[in-house]
Amino acid sequence: QVQLVESGGGLVQAGGSLRLSCAASGRTFTTYVMAWFRQAPGKERESVAAINWSGGIIYYADSVKGRFTISRDNTKNTVYLQMSSLNPEDTAVYYCATSRRGAGARESDMDYWGKGTLVTVSS
Repeated sequence: QVQLVESGGGLVQAGGSLRLSCAASGRTFTTYVMAWFRQAPGKERESVAAINWSGGIIYYADSVKGRFTISRDNTKNTVYLQMSSLNPEDTAVYYCATSRRGAGARESDMDYWGKGTLVTVSS
């Protein structure tokens, strides 16, 4: 099993930046793919970004390309989401997730989930 704990959420003004972190513990050697999802109020959860074990980018949502960067540090068992040029549409609960499979960025591909961290972008 894998435990995922997100951190770094909070309140930020439009145009600002924020970095989310997700620390994995337990069977961290099974975290082949790590990903970020988000769910805005009244909307379905959506995929934001995903990264494989070696740091290769699997997926970026069109809405965040050029603004968000996903990365991971396997020595720290941590995945990051650097968010820049934030706008109110980015307001959501952000979830970290991981897949034991060799690939995949969809919700159905994920095996473990964090409890989420709230990002609120004010205008």
